[in-house]
Amino acid sequence: MPVRQLVWAAAVILSLWFTGVAAQDDAAPAEPLPSAGLSLEDLDAAMAADDRPTLAAVLQEEALGLLPLAGFLALAFWSFFTKSERLKYVTLAVAVVYLGFAKNNMVSVVDILSVVGWNFPEFEYSIRWYVLGLLAVVSTVLWGRFYCGRVCAFGALTQLMDRIIPSRLRVEPPPWLERRAGYIKYAILAFAILYFIITRDNSFYRYIEPFWMFTLSGTPLMWTLLAMLLLATVFVRNLYCRFLCPLGAALGVLSSLTVFRIKRWQECQGCKICERACEWGAIRGGKIIKSECVRCDDCERIYADEAACPHWLLLKKRARKEERYRLAVVHTDKGGAS
Repeated sequence: MPVRQLVWAAAVILSLWFTGVAAQDDAAPAEPLPSAGLSLEDLDAAMAADDRPTLAAVLQEEALGLLPLAGFLALAFWSFFTKSERLKYVTLAVAVVYLGFAKNNMVSVVDILSVVGWNFPEFEYSIRWYVLGLLAVVSTVLWGRFYCGRVCAFGALTQLMDRIIPSRLRVEPPPWLERRAGYIKYAILAFAILYFIITRDNSFYRYIEPFWMFTLSGTPLMWTLLAMLLLATVFVRNLYCRFLCPLGAALGVLSSLTVFRIKRWQECQGCKICERACEWGAIRGGKIIKSECVRCDDCERIYADEAACPHWLLLKKRARKEERYRLAVVHTDKGGAS
């Protein structure tokens, strides 16, 4: 796909956000409330009910605000289904700028705790919350951790870092350590849920999630921890997403239900090409670990590359042998006939 089209796609998404301002209708004058026979509590409830906007009014007011989000999600799915590497990185850049710094709008462990506490925000005032939450759940059931690999702004940031930082600085943990370190995020998730159930306090989330960084506000301790995390990410790629993210752990559990899984060839059992290319340690031999896979497309591009994937190379080799055998048989038949 031409670079010009990719730049235009990113520009359209960003311009929608910078120029999208929701139109607000003039508030209609409220009708006087009857006071006879009503208590103060009844009057407060009646006034609140009268001031509450209708769902249609909220949707109309939020339409332009939701348009950039819809455009970004369309870009994310476009890059996913076309398997375009350049378009994927455009999507990641837009995720950092738009969902990260511009909106600071991401699914978080706080949302998991809200579900645990059965404390859902009002739909009229939290449409984006429901859109992103539903996207994270539904896309995980359909394709796996699509949200982690395409939508999450912090995950996008670490993938862009991995693209920019020289590979010679990378330190790959040995397989035995990588497998064991992958359980840390599940322990963090379990701790967060248990602590919340006991205390009903979720203020600790800033110390187990770095997503607050997009607000550019934090304590000296939080900034110090973030600096240490980003420095470690220079050497161990996607460190937080792979080993520490409680949201990634929750979606990893949910990914066991994935419907549309990555295809595997019989030759994948002995091939290491995709395993070496995987940035997430999600391929072990011929098996893809669904809980670790974020559908980054790297192995799927190799899988479809007829010049690189052994499956296609073996098919071509077999076809050439069959063609030589057919020609030999034809030549023999002609020799016998003469």
